[in-house]
Amino acid sequence: MEEQVRFPVGDIMLEGLLSLPAKATQTGVVVCHPHPLYGGEMRNNVVEAMVVRFQEEGFATLRFNFRGVGDSGGEHGEGVAEVDDVKAAVGHLLSRCACETVVVAGYSFGSMVGLKAGAEDERVTKLIGVALPIARRDASFLESVTKPKLLVSGDRDDHSPVAGLEALGARLPEPKRLVIVRHADHFFRGLERDVADAAARFLDA
Repeated sequence: MEEQVRFPVGDIMLEGLLSLPAKATQTGVVVCHPHPLYGGEMRNNVVEAMVVRFQEEGFATLRFNFRGVGDSGGEHGEGVAEVDDVKAAVGHLLSRCACETVVVAGYSFGSMVGLKAGAEDERVTKLIGVALPIARRDASFLESVTKPKLLVSGDRDDHSPVAGLEALGARLPEPKRLVIVRHADHFFRGLERDVADAAARFLDA
């Protein structure tokens, strides 16, 4: 069961959905949605699949709407201000869950913003990027990140092309993992569970 929550970032409030398992957990995951200007929000199909799968594993989860989306205040920040949104979400999760392992998982726009925030935030221990949009945005910041990281992409995704991800992955420090979902484009329709299972396996390893 998810609880509706609100938490501050600067002078605005963001809305989210928080799930705390019945039994104490060591792991909490903040999940970040795709691009707000193209319909991205916290109930997106890939976000939903990951949240459900993480809850099955007994993890705490917090998904939220970036600024300017749904009932979250503020305006779209071009992927810059949203880094602060992710860090605020991490803080709210930790205020409700004494998690030793804190994960940021994001999809598309949310993966680029989430990985950047998680790379900078010392409270975050693991990173998951789904459909990292390297065809549109620079992900070279990951080349100095030594935290465990998982990248997941479809083999038909023009926004997150396999060849580019493999080249990026070769430059990343360990620990790292790259998972390619067969027959999947950027939206993973019908294949959301494959993404969620890959993420869960990464966190269980």
